[in-house]
Amino acid sequence: MNADAARRPHPGLPGGQGAGTVPLLAFDTSTERLAVGAAGPRGTFAFNGVGGPVASAELLPRIQAALSEVGLGLADVAAIGFGRGPGAFTGLRTSCAVAHGLGLGVGRPLLPLDSLLVVAEDAFGDEPGAAGGAALAEAAAVADPALIAVAMDARMDEVYGALYARAAAGWMTCCEPALYTLAAWGALIEEHAGRLGAIAGSALSAFGARLHCPPGVRRVADERDRAHALLRLAQAAWHAGAAVDAADALPLYLRDKVALTSAERAAASRSSSGAAAPAAAAGQVVAQVRP
Repeated sequence: MNADAARRPHPGLPGGQGAGTVPLLAFDTSTERLAVGAAGPRGTFAFNGVGGPVASAELLPRIQAALSEVGLGLADVAAIGFGRGPGAFTGLRTSCAVAHGLGLGVGRPLLPLDSLLVVAEDAFGDEPGAAGGAALAEAAAVADPALIAVAMDARMDEVYGALYARAAAGWMTCCEPALYTLAAWGALIEEHAGRLGAIAGSALSAFGARLHCPPGVRRVADERDRAHALLRLAQAAWHAGAAVDAADALPLYLRDKVALTSAERAAASRSSSGAAAPAAAAGQVVAQVRP
């Protein structure tokens, strides 16, 4: 996906200001993509582009451009949302450090957002053209809605994974984000196969057939508009009262080891995809670190 940017009017009210929309800034650098979104008097603006190693240099200029597009200065926002993880170590540190600095600088609270939930919202949210928006809205009306699994490539034959469900009131986290080997993730998916409606995330492309996906389950490997999904979750978090003081916002870091040794790489190449022990039990948080 190449870099793209889009501004949209707020639906619903003359002048473009949507009902329930508050002026917000949100950004995420937890993946190889950089996502920045803002909502203001001129509507919403979203930028999706290359992240990874260049995110630290690109983030602040993209934030300034996004705010300008929607007619805001940084001091005009009610809160600042950021992708708290899980994800790449450097990306999480970048996102959290910038959010802290901006929040403390202008005295605004932060909205720590689940980076895996952004993937679910992007694939199955309410925006027109979402991969499963209509089906998901229908499922949300039942008492036991279908589960949406998110699996992101965590390298070293592991995934960051979580399970969510979309109820009438919004997203529910059914299995908290955790770090899994492919075998442990497969066991979790098989355990919940009866309720599983879809799997989304970069692990689908990264691991192909090695990532367990039961027959008939929808697969969504590609991102559509991560920045607008992030912004929608930030709006929902604001209305849910999830804002926290900037000093109290933490990244969610699930790994304290970022590379394999030569011996471990050699052993991994000889082993089958299901031979390793679970990296984490479902919902286990390995570590949380302050920036």
